[in-house]
Amino acid sequence: MRILLDYRPALRERTGVGEFVHELARALATDPGRQDRGDEVAILSTSWKDRPSPAVIAELPHVEIVDRRVPVRALTWSWNRLGWPPVEWLAGAVDVVHAQTPLLIPTRGAAQVITIHDLDFLHRPDRARAEMRRDFPALVHEHARRADRIVVSSQYTAGEVVRQLGVPRFRLTVCSPGAPAWAHRVAQERAGSGIGSTILFVGTVEPRKNVNGLLDAYAQLRATCPDAPRLVIAGRTTAATVPLMDRARHGPLAGAVDFRGYVPDTDRPALYRHARMLVLPSFEEGFGLPVLEAMACGVPVVVSNRGSLPEVAGSAAVPIEPDDAHGMAAQMEQLLDDANARDAISRGLAQAARFTWERCAQSALEAYRDAIATRAGRLA
Repeated sequence: MRILLDYRPALRERTGVGEFVHELARALATDPGRQDRGDEVAILSTSWKDRPSPAVIAELPHVEIVDRRVPVRALTWSWNRLGWPPVEWLAGAVDVVHAQTPLLIPTRGAAQVITIHDLDFLHRPDRARAEMRRDFPALVHEHARRADRIVVSSQYTAGEVVRQLGVPRFRLTVCSPGAPAWAHRVAQERAGSGIGSTILFVGTVEPRKNVNGLLDAYAQLRATCPDAPRLVIAGRTTAATVPLMDRARHGPLAGAVDFRGYVPDTDRPALYRHARMLVLPSFEEGFGLPVLEAMACGVPVVVSNRGSLPEVAGSAAVPIEPDDAHGMAAQMEQLLDDANARDAISRGLAQAARFTWERCAQSALEAYRDAIATRAGRLA
């Protein structure tokens, strides 16, 4: 079968969704059984300005790059609102097309797979932006009903899709992300050089990620542990970042917090190499890829008890209430103890080993085959 993946989320800043489609494409294309089955993997890039870089192309051997210079906003609006043009006009004949959003990509006859990483845009549209705010809430119910298969990244999200969208569980496939290839090297380097000197947050700085709550907890931590490590906040900035940065410049946090902005894939290993712990206190997560990255790098984690985070962290962390700054600070203080940190590292490495991109790709292949069978049944 010819598989087409929507690669647009990975073109600029490769945040969670972009990382998911990039690594999925690589795992699908390097699957040892791909050639025997006759599978072909293609990625679709549609943008007026952004092109897949030579480095990206080099990372995706055996992947066909379908690069079209089309204004992305206009195409997205037309796909979402008009169901036109069919993707075959851009990419040729395909057997299955995998959208990286909850909305279908129109086709002439190919099976259609959508991805739902989370449903935060439904119950908190004020935290969403652009297409997520304009189109997702209005269209997701219909598109989920019409999709031949729905890919989710966690069991938690699968349950939410069943509960909120009324989709039967058998139509969903869980494709959990894997740890990055560089994580093992970082874990080895950390084992030989100590257990880190910064408290790290990785993720887009938006209200859903609860960075303000993290600052509350960090201020409490510094009140009891004045020599606590610096807090490094690494992630794409939004309008919500400005007051947070202003807060960090004054009072008890002055000089103790670094806002790094978006950190590209090539620089992420260094973030984890120097981290004493990762703290992700989100109000909602469909998966929480930084938690998996941190555990695989041998970095202890502090996570909230919301969304998929307890599922991803497993026994490697004691989940905390995201609104409980005191409890968050207490867990951070626990991990400043070397013995507690070493124990958390051991549990995190064991938990991270459960997640691989190879398993993700095998689950995706199952979803594609089921989608093609479902589409054939509809047309029969």
